[in-house]
Amino acid sequence: MFMSKNYISIILFIITLTASIICCTDVESDRTPPNILWIVLEDTSPLFGCYGERLITTPHIDKLAAQGVRYTHAIMPAPVCSPCRSSLITGVMSTTLGTHNHHSARTPESSIYLPNGLKTIPELFKAAGYFTFNNGKDDYNFTYDREELYDQDYDQHALYGKRGNRLEISELESKTPFFGQIQLSGGKEIFSSTFKERVKTPVDRSLIKLPPYIPAHPTMIEEFANHLDAIQITDEKLGDIMQELNESGVLDNTVVFFFSDHGMRMTRHKQFLYEGGIRVPLLIADFTNSKGLAAGSVNTDLVSGLDLGPSSLALAGIDIPDYIEGVNLFDNDQGGRDYVISTRDRCDFTIDRIRSVRSKDYKYIRNFMTDRNYTQPSYMDVDEVPFVTTMHKLYQENALDSLQSLFFRNDRPSEELYNLQTDPYELYNLASDSNYADVLRSHATILEDWIKSTDDKGQYPEDLENLKLMLGIWGKHAINPEYDELRDMYPNLASSQFHLKSSGWQKVTK
Repeated sequence: MFMSKNYISIILFIITLTASIICCTDVESDRTPPNILWIVLEDTSPLFGCYGERLITTPHIDKLAAQGVRYTHAIMPAPVCSPCRSSLITGVMSTTLGTHNHHSARTPESSIYLPNGLKTIPELFKAAGYFTFNNGKDDYNFTYDREELYDQDYDQHALYGKRGNRLEISELESKTPFFGQIQLSGGKEIFSSTFKERVKTPVDRSLIKLPPYIPAHPTMIEEFANHLDAIQITDEKLGDIMQELNESGVLDNTVVFFFSDHGMRMTRHKQFLYEGGIRVPLLIADFTNSKGLAAGSVNTDLVSGLDLGPSSLALAGIDIPDYIEGVNLFDNDQGGRDYVISTRDRCDFTIDRIRSVRSKDYKYIRNFMTDRNYTQPSYMDVDEVPFVTTMHKLYQENALDSLQSLFFRNDRPSEELYNLQTDPYELYNLASDSNYADVLRSHATILEDWIKSTDDKGQYPEDLENLKLMLGIWGKHAINPEYDELRDMYPNLASSQFHLKSSGWQKVTK
């Protein structure tokens, strides 16, 4: 019996298709799990060429953007290091875990422990067989055994926490797959004694155009220009990292996340929930070419810093625990976020409580401590940071215009609402405008529901041990009434008692 040509063709097609599926399945199963690398900047705003900045050149950052996805609306869960990093490394809001106060859990007496069963992002990677490391600061507001998170020696500081000793990129070829974090100084490059020497082409100060809420004073211009110069140094450092990754042979199986922990230090930026404090650069480049991230694309969806952890786990094929509050950015079935919530609580000795709901078009801010103005004393006042002292001086001299004076007002509103499409600098508070009553109500309801559903720990008084820690460091500068009880309990408590700021780093070897 002879089979028809059509029948033979069908059989051959099925055999070929089956072989192809088997082949592809084998290739996929044999593929080495991807390396995940977070390159984390400190205190850096999205002032790169790929984000539209024209006063400086950032060729290496721009190249990374061209190789990956540039996110235009990445919003961090907090505008200061340790609460933000505590959220990033767990995928859970710091206010849910009680890790929301900046510089907490730095002594045995002030310890804060994560709930039983909650594992950090690096712990989840380690459990899946990954090598993990963090070149630089952890700055987490909870008590932890660092060996459970990272496979490297580290230093420890009584106030600033733990930081990993540098692991050379050339060593990574034998340590794959890896989940790594490389910390770059970013905006904090300005603190280096060699900062000015390392800037090859300083930005032209005469071309600096400041946001309208900042006066065109030489000190303010210099602060802003220094930030741009710091970004140029950061760009060079990124170029070195990418070259080393390529030369070590690990780049082609690595997904790179490049982002900042929060915005630059400047009036209304760092430590506050305006865009300057919480909106950050975010680039994700897939050098495995297998995860569907279109090179050179731009994503305008709202992204929370909470999303970076679960998205990294998803890329590695690791299950995302139910307790994680972030979402997988690469799950097309999940849809984009409608809003991102950010929080600000105690920053060092300065006690405050602010919450924001950032939707695509609006920013809603709730000030819970209206008895304290925006400019209550902070560490930058103690350190006499030039731009801070300049702003105070200009305000006292009535040299600020009506918009620049807003931040110094004593009648701090309980609610703020800004139309980010028409007012990107968040200058005109619409909270009392009846035309926006529905928008105000909807955003306020989101916040109220979130506070209840997550049991926002910022609504409760902070434990005395962490407040005692701050009073011991900052002494007379800690003027908030929450310290009164401690002053009565410890009348001799002075700023030199703990010696934490100057205690130095101590090496811990595994």
